[in-house]
This record gives sequence, C-alpha cells and structure tokens, in this order.
Amino acid sequence: MSVRMRTLHIKKTKLPEAEETYNWREVFKDEIKKYSEVGSSLRGIRYREGLTQKQLAKKLGVSQHHISEMEHGKRTIGKKMAKKLSKILKTDYRMFL
Repeated sequence: MSVRMRTLHIKKTKLPEAEETYNWREVFKDEIKKYSEVGSSLRGIRYREGLTQKQLAKKLGVSQHHISEMEHGKRTIGKKMAKKLSKILKTDYRMFL
C-alpha cells in the first residue's frame, strides 16, 4: 500500500509596500478653506460623536446658530467654551483654540 503525498503549492505573494502618509491639512484643505481649521475640527469631532448641531447646542446651552457660526469660523471659540466642548466631545480642549 502506498501513501500518496499531496504537495501544497503556496503562491508567494508580495506584501504591499508601505502606504503613503498624507498631511491631514492637505487632505482636508477644501474643508478648512470653507469652515476654518478649528471649525473643521469641531465639525469632524461632533460627527464622530454622532451629534447634530442642535443636540450639541442643547448640551452646551447655546443656540444651534452659535454652533454653526463656530464651525464656519464666524465665531471664535474661547477657552471657557473650548473646555465645555472638550468634556462633551471627549477630546482635548486645545483642539478648539
């Protein structure tokens, strides 16, 4: 009785080369142009947390229009507001200064 040996043919695959890295400001330059850098950060972090402008405004005790103006760079975000935002959005307050 003979034993058959089955040979496995393993195809050698080349590992993917290191992915290129991109500067986030370059990737989001159109967003930054439209909303400002701080506004884009606020908008992105708010989106990450699944909050609408209205929901965030309610948590902060301000109007939805106030949030919109901050996101569009029409209203500055002071240190006091940045700290409130950081608690709600679970991020460092310096992101908004």
